[in-house]
Amino acid sequence: MFLHFIFCIFVQCDVKPQELKPNNIFLLAGQSNMAGRGGVYNDTKTNLLEWDGQVPPQCTSTPNILTLYLNQTWGIASEPLHKEIDNSKTCGVGPGMPFSNQILAKRPNFGVIGLVPCAVGGTKIEEWQKGTILYNQLVGRAKVARESTSGNIGALLWYQGESDCGEQDSMLYKGRLEKFFNDVRQDLQSPDLPIILVVISAGEGNFLRNVRDAQLNINLKNVVRVDAMGLTLLPDHLHLDTKSAVSIGQELADSFLNNFGQ
Repeated sequence: MFLHFIFCIFVQCDVKPQELKPNNIFLLAGQSNMAGRGGVYNDTKTNLLEWDGQVPPQCTSTPNILTLYLNQTWGIASEPLHKEIDNSKTCGVGPGMPFSNQILAKRPNFGVIGLVPCAVGGTKIEEWQKGTILYNQLVGRAKVARESTSGNIGALLWYQGESDCGEQDSMLYKGRLEKFFNDVRQDLQSPDLPIILVVISAGEGNFLRNVRDAQLNINLKNVVRVDAMGLTLLPDHLHLDTKSAVSIGQELADSFLNNFGQ
């Protein structure tokens, strides 16, 4: 952790702020498993959730991976990536950093990646509908990211649905998700925006299968999916552990390169 901290200081001192401009932008949205809970544990002494501070090599910071801070400036990305956005929760390792490092490992000339964290834990798809706080924040940050650089939005990465596994919410999920995707594309004036959606493997309720079926049957252009089923979870049986957060991030990267990489 100490070496990681020193590395980040060195990199930030070596790069002027005005030079921090990404070529390829990715939107990260959804709930806690996108925000990242890898390495989060319950401290029995304080009875509080804490992050263990362990950063795997697949999540290493580099000047080629930037993040859009809450104040709408670019900086070098580091874990926990969503600490400013999902700030009422304890964040840990998520898919964003391993996604980026996997792309750069496979496409060294891909250019600087700009991540736009927008995920908030515990949120239902209803809370992401057009006009809501979360929707407006996502679209607003996406526009700032695009306008502040010469880069294009490469894809929206979406990981959400665990909070919609109750009976009624699960029945309405497919329609709400399709509307959300269509509205985002329309408001970003990007009708063909690539969307990579994670099919959830756990949920808060008895209707996980309904939500999974809805996600697997989304039939919109340029929407592809990766499946989280089979990945290992924290003891809460809901959140991905660090190893699985890295794995799903790498799967998202492979999916992007296979489906949308030029």
